Amino acid sequence: MQWKDRIHRQLNPRDLRVFLAVAEHGNISKAADSLAISRPVISRTIADLERTLGVPLFDRSQQGVEPTLYGRALRKLAITVSDDMRQGMQEIEFLADPTTGELRLGCSDWSAGPVGVAVDQMSRQYPRITFDVVSADIATLQRELKGRNIEIFVAAQPDSLPKEDFDAEVLYDDPLVVVANAQHPLVRRRKVALAELVNVAWALPPVSSESGSNVRKAFQGSGLALPTTIVNTYSHVIQHHLVATGRFVSILPRSMLHLMAKSHSFAALPVHLPTMRRTLAIVVLKKRTLSPIAQLFIKTVRAVAEPLMKAKRAR
Repeated sequence: MQWKDRIHRQLNPRDLRVFLAVAEHGNISKAADSLAISRPVISRTIADLERTLGVPLFDRSQQGVEPTLYGRALRKLAITVSDDMRQGMQEIEFLADPTTGELRLGCSDWSAGPVGVAVDQMSRQYPRITFDVVSADIATLQRELKGRNIEIFVAAQPDSLPKEDFDAEVLYDDPLVVVANAQHPLVRRRKVALAELVNVAWALPPVSSESGSNVRKAFQGSGLALPTTIVNTYSHVIQHHLVATGRFVSILPRSMLHLMAKSHSFAALPVHLPTMRRTLAIVVLKKRTLSPIAQLFIKTVRAVAEPLMKAKRAR
């Protein structure tokens, strides 16, 4: 029997689970507490792994333990094995009972509209499916997907993704539009010039964000001063509250406005912002087999996107 075959047969999921707990906590006692097993068992398991592999997996110090070069390589393998086993068990569970299971997914805040509709539709048809949704910026979503903490995410700007790591399927172009309360006097206008919005109160994402930066560039590119009143906030709750007062205007993806216009009494202003193009996409990890529930979610969100694409073609 070759060396690699012997090691493969001697490694088992339980040992890898113990190893991952130690690597995550950086402390044997904390790992033992998290797994509800004794510290000697943890120490013996790590020692057995090191003896089997013939390399040190952790550097020890008074502060705790830290994975060595070999430990970091094993951690990557252990995460992949754990994820594959979880997905395999979910697939068996789904095949045995397609009405139950779990989907871990992510979305950016401004992709939440179609994601929320897809989740609602699936949960109505399969009420025992559990959804664990991470809402974060695209950089965080990439890390979560590479770490296999989520299985899929929906976000804008897929061109910025490293093509060696991710596959992206474009759903539709989803430009940002200027929105106001439906009772705002500018909503009744057939056309609004950008210059007329300099003296209007705005609730915007900060200038450090791509969307917030683009709004400001639109004014500057037209030779206009920035609006005199701007509330900078990442919070969409605050932005929506301020728009609801009837004083403020803000920006939203057109698809989100389409989905929430009635419930929030929002309307698009007839003003052109040439820098506000964006594309929404489904993103998965390259060469990763998706669970049946993830495949069902993709099918569902495609169906949600279809009328939004048709609406865009009709304009």
